[in-house]
Amino acid sequence: MNREEKQELVSSLHATLAEQSFVGVTHNLGLTVSQMQDLRKRMREAGASFKVSKNRLTRLALAGTKFEGLADFLNGPTGIAFSKDPVAAAKVCSKFAKENDKLVILGGVLDGEVMDATGVKALATLPSLDELRGKIVGLLQAPATKVAGVLAAPAGQLARVFAARAKQGEAA
Repeated sequence: MNREEKQELVSSLHATLAEQSFVGVTHNLGLTVSQMQDLRKRMREAGASFKVSKNRLTRLALAGTKFEGLADFLNGPTGIAFSKDPVAAAKVCSKFAKENDKLVILGGVLDGEVMDATGVKALATLPSLDELRGKIVGLLQAPATKVAGVLAAPAGQLARVFAARAKQGEAA
């Protein structure tokens, strides 16, 4: 990789990271290509991304962003997970790390706040943005459904009474 390619990589990574709300750092201790592809696929499905690059280039890309605190974690074979949804990348990394001991979570930054591995794992236990939206919609729909059921109940009872009365008249 020549100097121009490195500068282009750093600038594109810098632009990408500037748009994110969470960035996590992991150690990749011997992941196979298929395992790495599986991790990246899971990240994409969750709306997150996973990137492996040279630590020096990643430090340069982090400079001037709210994620500068991650520079201390960039030692050894590392990868970064990032997403706009604060929980998505942390959740996928945490789940993958539980299934595969070759991926170790080192830490992360959430909107400028540096956290260690336990903080990232705690973040992963929170519901994602889509799950929270679903819960809110469910809470908003529940009262309307109950009101509709209460209002429809008397009409249903009247219909059953009229049907029973009509059967009595036919039998007589």
